[in-house]
Amino acid sequence: MAKKTAKSAPNGHAAPNVDTSFDVIIIGAGVSGINAAYRLQSQLPNYSYALIEARDNVGGTWDLFKYPGIRSDSDLFTFGFSFNPWDQNNPIAEGGSIAKYLKDTANKYGIDKHIQYARRLKTANWSTENRTWSLDIDHKGTIIPYTARFVIFSTGYYNYQQPLEATIPGIENFQGQIIHPQFWPEDLDYSGKKVVIIGSGATAITLLPNIAQKAERVTMLQRSPTYILSLPNISKSWLAYILPTAISRKLQRVSWIITTRLFYLFCQGFPRLARWIFRQRVSRELPKHIPLDPHFQPRYNPWDQRVCICPDGDFFKSLHTGRADVKTDTIKTVTKNGIELNSGDSLDADIIVTATGLQLLFAGGAEIVVDGKKIDPPSKYIWNGVMVQDVPNASYVIGYTNASWTLGADATALFICRLLKLMESKGASAAVPKVQPGVELEDRPLLNLKSTYVSVAPRTLPKAGNKAPWLARESYISDLMFAKYGNIENSLEYLSGPSVKLHEKSL
Repeated sequence: MAKKTAKSAPNGHAAPNVDTSFDVIIIGAGVSGINAAYRLQSQLPNYSYALIEARDNVGGTWDLFKYPGIRSDSDLFTFGFSFNPWDQNNPIAEGGSIAKYLKDTANKYGIDKHIQYARRLKTANWSTENRTWSLDIDHKGTIIPYTARFVIFSTGYYNYQQPLEATIPGIENFQGQIIHPQFWPEDLDYSGKKVVIIGSGATAITLLPNIAQKAERVTMLQRSPTYILSLPNISKSWLAYILPTAISRKLQRVSWIITTRLFYLFCQGFPRLARWIFRQRVSRELPKHIPLDPHFQPRYNPWDQRVCICPDGDFFKSLHTGRADVKTDTIKTVTKNGIELNSGDSLDADIIVTATGLQLLFAGGAEIVVDGKKIDPPSKYIWNGVMVQDVPNASYVIGYTNASWTLGADATALFICRLLKLMESKGASAAVPKVQPGVELEDRPLLNLKSTYVSVAPRTLPKAGNKAPWLARESYISDLMFAKYGNIENSLEYLSGPSVKLHEKSL
């Protein structure tokens, strides 16, 4: 029997005398963790579970990032949960709205009662003899031991503590402020200042129009351009006028899943035509003093890197004000008052924002040990995009680079529930992905993008192979079909023993 249900402290967070032994432990209380918790309690109501969250609030990414204008780079109709659809008409939402939506969802379905805050996983040790995970959890400097039969790593894929370090010559010379968006100071005043944003990804595209509202001038300095797609930030289906809200929202979500998938396939299948369409759209939105070439002529095809979404064309509108600009060049050196470029031009700056990307990280940086042997994630293949080679009773939640993250997270959660049910029916206590003898795999990247931060991922993340069931994830529809009906016997070894359930859930 479980000891007792976790109590809540006055601030709503788990009190120190919480349970530490569960059937399933979910690491991370962001989008993936909340989704996994809902699926688990809905499909396996007799299982005990807990969400272990390193921060003091629910929300993950949306609680961490505080830079001006932070917003989703996926539409909320597909980024939102299928069981609790986004109920607004704006497909692109700001971070505060998303954080509130996640918190409200956790509260609505009682998931908040299972969250233990300020607990960071340090080490996860699997014992085949005991068929159990032993977890060392750091709670404000004190290591607390936890146990579980199954662990779900819903930690995302990047480092919350350290951004991707970019080599910027002479950056130590700068006498102004240097800011990374991941650690945006709440008291930063850029009113009347000259700001240079280094980078051209979604963060830079978001920052420029928001900073331009107060700054004297803001310049996005990019080494190479990216694809930017303006999207009207209101979408209300005509079905909303004739169908009940719950039904129309679900249909709206399905239509966006299909539309975004078809758009991706079109860009990949007809890259020259897609490039032409992007050029035509962007050229109509640019002010006359900013040329299309070289600032908006990417060297790669659409969706070789992620396409940046620009709600209501706010990025391009800011260029028309005269307070925002784009510069395509490389840095010669940073001086005490700005940046000298290799073209001979220079940019004055009071503030430099290094929007140069995120540092990828597996399982939140926790050490994973199986029977005394430390697992090296980059040397391991990922099984059907949901489990790591040679790591028993654990799932690593990863979404998509070409669609909403939540879709991949939900497919993974559905698979986990199906796997646990199958293990019970088979009398199995553990499931281990194994590359079968004689099978030779060629390495493939786990994330199918050519962005700089992704190109260094093989040093951190598991890898995909060139044969099933070790292929990288590709689409939500195929992953959903696998989660519900696919072969989960291929290259997955089952170990008999005590029930996968550690104990009966307390009432």
